Amino acid sequence: MKRLTNLLILLCCIGMLASCRDSNKERSHILKIYNWADYIDEEVLAEFPAWYKQQTGEEIRIIYQVFDINEIMLTKIERGHEDFDVVCPSEYIIERMLKKNLLLPIDRHFGKTPNYLSNISAYIQKELNKTSQPERTTTDYAVPYMWGTTGILYNKNFINDAEASSWHCLWNTKNKGKILMKDSYRDAYGTAIIYAHAQQLAQKTVTVEQLMNDNSSEAIALAEQYLKAMKPNISGWEADFGKEMMTKNKTWLNLTWSGDAVWAIEEAAAVGVDLDYEVPQEGSNIWFDGWVIPKYARNVKAASYFINYLCQSEIAMRNMDAIGYVSAVATPEILESKTDTTLERFSDLSYFFGPEADSIQIDPVQYPDKKVVERCAMIRDFGDRTELVLEMWSRVKGDNLNTGIVLLIFAVFGLLFVWLVYGKIRKYQQTKRHRRRRRRK
Repeated sequence: MKRLTNLLILLCCIGMLASCRDSNKERSHILKIYNWADYIDEEVLAEFPAWYKQQTGEEIRIIYQVFDINEIMLTKIERGHEDFDVVCPSEYIIERMLKKNLLLPIDRHFGKTPNYLSNISAYIQKELNKTSQPERTTTDYAVPYMWGTTGILYNKNFINDAEASSWHCLWNTKNKGKILMKDSYRDAYGTAIIYAHAQQLAQKTVTVEQLMNDNSSEAIALAEQYLKAMKPNISGWEADFGKEMMTKNKTWLNLTWSGDAVWAIEEAAAVGVDLDYEVPQEGSNIWFDGWVIPKYARNVKAASYFINYLCQSEIAMRNMDAIGYVSAVATPEILESKTDTTLERFSDLSYFFGPEADSIQIDPVQYPDKKVVERCAMIRDFGDRTELVLEMWSRVKGDNLNTGIVLLIFAVFGLLFVWLVYGKIRKYQQTKRHRRRRRRK
């Protein structure tokens, strides 16, 4: 009997091992991608399996999921140990993932396939490497994907260029009820702290980078003060509907990202609405998204090839055309494709494409001039101080009820509670008296 039991256990173990081998074998033919919504050309995504087979001879199937908040993505990986093979976080989350040792280095050896990672702009790589950690250089673990600025999308029928060139327009009561704000605590915080120090910035006694990365208690309190002062002007906090509202003349101003602005400007032009985008003179946030391979990935090879695939000039251009944002790829092919000789304005893009691009006709919303970039900075990870900023943001976005109204509401609920309790006690007493009468009878 004992031998039979041992034999059954052995057979079960063999079966489990065989099942695990089959599962691992199948998983090696699956690539799990986690990306922002509407952040890649669907045909580019669909064509990857055929490209991958051509390069490696291996079959691959894609499982594609989307997120809309960096922190949700991070939680799934950090706490849920989700086995996504490749994800696309923003720079501050990449920094946090490096700190927490949640990333694998990206293999840059692709056999006979060319290494397209070298197509990434040296400027973008340099900026992203500011988030490097001891013994971990960011660009060994992340490949830049898209980048852009935060600024003001405005309706030229109601707001002139001079007004849009300063963050003051968000605090100007003239625009009350006509402003939409991105529901982004980091962009809101950076904007408020910059505007609060507009004079010091003009005098060059402080820099945008210093201000936006100051998360002291004093800075948080100041940002809260300015954001609450701005709040009466705000008609809503939006994650994605702002660009549509702007194209319909519903609002005049929208604090937004350059990629959303590109989409809105094009859509608005088609219906006769004149929109434009400006990065205010005081300065703003410049951001970078990149592809990384989480430590729980189960198909590292396919993930590396996918990142390499996206860095091809043709693929990068198709993605840009589909989503409106700007690729970190900086090749002569892209420069030629994006040059628009019908534009009257010339921009200095030497920092991005190289010295030959110091005076070119190109969309200034997608590709900001060197002077614009110089007055912008990246917001770093706030670490443990993030919670304090989030608490401040929650207070700012909270309801508009003043203390008196809140106390009145509590008083009403208190009276209602007392009335309900009194009613139950009275009903109990009446029932008790009724029972006594019945007993007497």
